[in-house]
Amino acid sequence: MPRRPLSPARAPTVRPSLEAFRKASPGEILTDLLTFDRLLTGPVIHLIYWAGLALIVLGGFAVVGGAVGLALNEPGWLSWVLAIPTLVIGLLVLSIGALLWRSFCELYVALFQIAADLKVMRAYVEQDHAPARGEP
Repeated sequence: MPRRPLSPARAPTVRPSLEAFRKASPGEILTDLLTFDRLLTGPVIHLIYWAGLALIVLGGFAVVGGAVGLALNEPGWLSWVLAIPTLVIGLLVLSIGALLWRSFCELYVALFQIAADLKVMRAYVEQDHAPARGEP
């Protein structure tokens, strides 16, 4: 059975920044990066987010390992009484850390999106689409 083409509502969307990046030549990209006409940190922040999240997950493994090591290091039930709260508090701290890291990275994404929107607005004004000063 042949596949129907996707309707415009279901068609996959491409971010405007990626579309502009695909249309630009390597020389234009280099010039934009050297003259700060194109902001590089916006796309890079996604890589920074995943790298930071990987470090947070490694911290989670360290907390679990520390709690298990604390429980197995000393004989008796007292070590388990100390290990369980250590594990719970450590995992709560890691969860809060992951949420704070996410919100920190989203803040930077929002700032760069504002910068991109301002660039579009400036281009619109420079094309004389704004009303004249004497007109209401």
